[in-house]
Amino acid sequence: MGAEHHRIPRFLCLHGFRTSAEIFRKQVETKWPKSLLEKVDLVFVDAPFSCQGKSDVEGIFDPPYYEWFQFNETFTEYTNFDECLAYIEDCMIKHGPIDGLMGFSQGAILSAALPGLQSKGLALTKVPKIKTLIIIGGAPFQLASLAEKAYSPPIECPSLHFSGAEDFLKEHGIKLLEYFVDPVVIHHPKGHTIPRFDEKGLQMMLSFLERTQQMLTEKEEEEICLHEEAVPA
Repeated sequence: MGAEHHRIPRFLCLHGFRTSAEIFRKQVETKWPKSLLEKVDLVFVDAPFSCQGKSDVEGIFDPPYYEWFQFNETFTEYTNFDECLAYIEDCMIKHGPIDGLMGFSQGAILSAALPGLQSKGLALTKVPKIKTLIIIGGAPFQLASLAEKAYSPPIECPSLHFSGAEDFLKEHGIKLLEYFVDPVVIHHPKGHTIPRFDEKGLQMMLSFLERTQQMLTEKEEEEICLHEEAVPA
């Protein structure tokens, strides 16, 4: 097969609550080595709604800040959630082909739920199946009716999760792992942040991306073969 069929994995990157695409991009590009960034195509997008309150990164990163949807104190009621899903679908069409999602915090909570919702026809019905996930500081949705739709049956989509020893969402992130089949977990000593890599973590990440690349190549070659078989001689 020609080299043109072997592209690096492209991830749509969903930032944290009341931050922005630019903030997420800066955090990743300053903390992750070039040797890793060369192996992945990261597309950073702003969430659809302007920040409706104070941002935790105020004074650290410049505005504007955005949020994906709004929620109550117990994280069991959501506002603008359907609009958020439609917006992500539009982004996947605009920036496609998108192979996977990479999310941090609120973006990670969304990313982890989308393959299950998509498989049931409840989200992302106009775009190809999500093939891979990178979850940083994630957690499951707390609303039981939404959780049942998102996480049952367990998610078979290949996934890599970052778990921070000091992350206030750590226990929720551990709970999230129960909903995935064979998740890869990179542990780091920091809190709720985009972590730097130690040597072990970097090798785990590179191996995950290598497997993702191989999976995408095999799927593309399969599709080419099927297309050639369908075309009359």
